[in-house]
Amino acid sequence: MIEQFRAYITSNHLINKGDRILVAVSGGVDSMVLAELLRKEGYDIAFAHCNFHLRGKESDEDEQFVREYAERVGVKLFVRQFDTLDYVENNKVSVEMAARELRYAWFNDLINANEHLNASSAAQKVAGVSNERSEWNSLRFDKLALAHHADDQIETFFINLLRGSGIKGLKAMQPRNGMYIRPLLWATRTEIKQFAGANNIQWREDSTNSDTVYLRNKIRHDLMPVFDSIKPEAREKILESVSHLASENQLYRELLKEKLSQIETVDGVLHSIPKRHFDLQLLFEWIRDFGFSYSQCDSIFSSLNSEPGKEFYSADYQLVIEKETIEIFPINLNLNNPSLSFDKFEKTSNFKLQTSNLKVAQIDYDKLKLPLKTRIWQQGDRFHPLGMRGTKLVSDFFNDNNFTAFQKKITPILVDSDGQIVWIVGHRIDDRFKITEKTKTIYQINFEK
Repeated sequence: MIEQFRAYITSNHLINKGDRILVAVSGGVDSMVLAELLRKEGYDIAFAHCNFHLRGKESDEDEQFVREYAERVGVKLFVRQFDTLDYVENNKVSVEMAARELRYAWFNDLINANEHLNASSAAQKVAGVSNERSEWNSLRFDKLALAHHADDQIETFFINLLRGSGIKGLKAMQPRNGMYIRPLLWATRTEIKQFAGANNIQWREDSTNSDTVYLRNKIRHDLMPVFDSIKPEAREKILESVSHLASENQLYRELLKEKLSQIETVDGVLHSIPKRHFDLQLLFEWIRDFGFSYSQCDSIFSSLNSEPGKEFYSADYQLVIEKETIEIFPINLNLNNPSLSFDKFEKTSNFKLQTSNLKVAQIDYDKLKLPLKTRIWQQGDRFHPLGMRGTKLVSDFFNDNNFTAFQKKITPILVDSDGQIVWIVGHRIDDRFKITEKTKTIYQINFEK
């Protein structure tokens, strides 16, 4: 098994010379075997253990077991205790999802210790060794090793299948995903237990592993024996299929990336694609990276030919169906103040008003109440468009001039100290501040973006 372990790490480029490896150690047989293999191979490692407090005394005994093991072999250990059920209640997620989110948030903190010194959730508390900021700051981990194995891979395949996943989900787990590595993904649960027995590796058995209330356990204990009875090499063939799907997914992703690069326009934080290019699948592949779900994709696709302006939201992004395009941009735009320069000069007899350059506003200085400031458009804003007697809602001005939702968000509004709109920057000044025959001093504002 050691030779296969070495070969798998080498062939999949999992660990480079000099890498520091953080190993997730639960105390179960899989993680204990992984920890021992990495340790005996001489890798620079530390351990990380999560106590989710889901099994009462048993959870604490798992933690103590890992503590004693780490002390015995002389490896640095990080422990984090979680109030998982409180997290479930506050975030309305399943216990499995809560444990996953808490676990990976903490792992990310540890891997990026120099950047993330604070706990990632108020529901978490540090317990045990190696939790001082000064010590965290001195650490750097290049990879985090997880003990997923071949049987986990099969179970993940069926979990994703039952969730309605496409090829991206059905390829299941990969040997490496960014900084996360899975050096045991080739080994079966049986092989791992045999190796542990032959090498006197102790472990803790999780009593919930036999509880079929969890989907993964249902697949493990109820579904897989049926496949084994149908075809003796069923697991091997399923793993082959997963491997094929992973290869096909890689090719599909490369072709998809090429296709999107040909039709997508990216202007800073704004992403847009003409509506004519979309079918349902391509639309989903584009918007999923912005956090939109497949159910949202159905609604978006159904709205493509409806009246423009319909909006959809993910956690961080806003999607707007415009007349010809679909546009995506961050909900919270960090807009810099526009670059404006100001010139004041006396009006002369040969003065000619600039009207063709929309990036220049020339106004009557004596009508201004300084200081001027810029802000973004707000609902209910009104101004007196140049050339009109009455007022107009800025929103109506935007709509009359075919502003997109993104343009509305980023167009600066210049106001005076009384809050009166002086200039919709780059578009129209307010008629109240226009230059007339009585103007003595001109205030010129140049918009340089």
